[in-house]
Amino acid sequence: MENNITANKVRSAYGGESQAYMRYQVWGQKAKEEGYPNIARLFKGIAYAEEVHANNHFKVLGDLEGDFLVASMAGFGLKDTRTNLEGAKAGEDFEIHEMYPAYLRIAEMQNESQAKQSFKWALEAEKVHSTLFQKAIEAVDNNTDLEFDEVSICGQCGFTTTEGTPEKCPICGVSKERFRTY
Repeated sequence: MENNITANKVRSAYGGESQAYMRYQVWGQKAKEEGYPNIARLFKGIAYAEEVHANNHFKVLGDLEGDFLVASMAGFGLKDTRTNLEGAKAGEDFEIHEMYPAYLRIAEMQNESQAKQSFKWALEAEKVHSTLFQKAIEAVDNNTDLEFDEVSICGQCGFTTTEGTPEKCPICGVSKERFRTY
């Protein structure tokens, strides 16, 4: 990668997505303990999507060597499932409305096409994650669990759906064989 500013943003996104992966794993376990098995699966599925985003960002930085301090936003705390869902939605909304749009502009300005693609895929997937977390909040508010058969996640871009695995990913176009289900 030729541009330091874009590289810094990719490292930051990598750190944030890596932390979201771990946070959602823990919050998923909490949801399971509180009697929300489908919300737990949603957290686990979206955790995998965040892992996909982190992997994509890491690969963009493939030509960089050395150690770097990675600054990124990270929500902390293990509360009840509703509070954890609020934290998850707030994190996704930050990425949708602030982080990824700004990072995309920088990557575009610096003609960093791989970073741009990685940011774009993550941004589009995060929009779906926010919607799914909102549905989960509404379910908890109604003292019920989410209702779905499975959570399907694209292994290429992190697109997530509870409406059955599509033949082709609507974000990156890969076939359904690249999806993982929870």
